[in-house]
Amino acid sequence: MSLEQLIHDCKKNDIKAQEQLYKLYAPKMFSVCLKYSRNYAEAQDNLQDGFLLVFDKIRSFEFKGSFDGWIKRVMVNQVLQQYRNKSLLSPIDEDIAEEVEVEIEDSVSMDFLMKIIQELPDRYRLVFNLNVFENYSHQEISDSLGISVGTSKSNLSRAKMILKEKIENNTGSVKMPFIK
Repeated sequence: MSLEQLIHDCKKNDIKAQEQLYKLYAPKMFSVCLKYSRNYAEAQDNLQDGFLLVFDKIRSFEFKGSFDGWIKRVMVNQVLQQYRNKSLLSPIDEDIAEEVEVEIEDSVSMDFLMKIIQELPDRYRLVFNLNVFENYSHQEISDSLGISVGTSKSNLSRAKMILKEKIENNTGSVKMPFIK
């Protein structure tokens, strides 16, 4: 069955189609949820909540653009909404707008990097992931999280400083070319 047909069937609340769509996208969407969650269990919860929202909103998908991008956006927005609802994103106006450049050495494993990103405070982790992995501008982050642009810049800078310190403590040196 084609993806287009699967989506049409999901729009009709076909349980088997929803199950197929879940099986097809759950692994990829779990990695998205894991980036934004504090731990594995929270990522699993976010994945389940995200798919409930996907099935609820799938009628709004009009086959304009990729479905992969649409489902990823729904998942990210679901996770962000969880944080907004829990008031974990209290705005902090810190004056640390300096740009921190960090480079990761080849000796730093992706597992270690994901672990230390997950250990970041919620507001720093969310801003970091949205900016670095999703390429959101500070204005888009500001709009998504309900914080000021300055707070977004400050939180990104603080996140990079924390990651830099943790990597230096682990390896003795730091090189993270994707974080500029």
